[in-house]
Amino acid sequence: MVNWTQMHDCYEDVDRVPALLERLEREDNPEAWEELGYRLVLEHDLVFPASFAALPSLVRLASGSARARGLAGEILRRAAGHHGCDHLLADCTHAITEFRKLLDQHLQSRPEDYLAAFLDLLAAEGEYHWSAVLGDFTDDFYHLACPHCAVDVTIAIGDHGRYSAIRDWNLGDVDRRNLRPATSDELSGSGRWMHETALRDGLKALADGIAHLFGKAECPHCASVFNIADEYASANRPVLR
Repeated sequence: MVNWTQMHDCYEDVDRVPALLERLEREDNPEAWEELGYRLVLEHDLVFPASFAALPSLVRLASGSARARGLAGEILRRAAGHHGCDHLLADCTHAITEFRKLLDQHLQSRPEDYLAAFLDLLAAEGEYHWSAVLGDFTDDFYHLACPHCAVDVTIAIGDHGRYSAIRDWNLGDVDRRNLRPATSDELSGSGRWMHETALRDGLKALADGIAHLFGKAECPHCASVFNIADEYASANRPVLR
């Protein structure tokens, strides 16, 4: 049982969120959803105790409500932020497990919001970093430092090409080197799971982008070869606090 007297929202209110959830359990009301959304998720990726306290209710509603599914996903994708509520997130283990199952089933229907649901599933799996930065690979760029010579390298994965390069703000991406995508056998861990999920659901472009992201790049400066995902994640992975 949630002690709502301790669960403030973005306005420091402790009674409005449970009232809105109770209303939404009875009826699908657009105004109530709108208010609940801005009380639970504020700009600049901020969430609050009430956000995590609301997760079990949102997950219960999510099987029949796209709004509930989306709001639950928004909250989870911010779980690595500086909210000071990790103990509340730990209490949501069962709800998150159920949410993962629901999202996985949703993805298999190849919905229009596939990428958003895919990112939500990454967050539900604890892959907060990739949930925050993964795009649809039509125009994606990842910036990292070469692990051998420390030069800044731009990784491009999209319709414009799949390459590593040195970015010159006057000349554009220069000294391009083709990326080396990982094969199915070479993928492991999160990359393998992400790739297999996209292939299962027929998202070939997404799967191909993931194979390149978890593949290798050559540094245009020193010609060393490194794993893109490992270097990018080590430099940008959020830290739970």
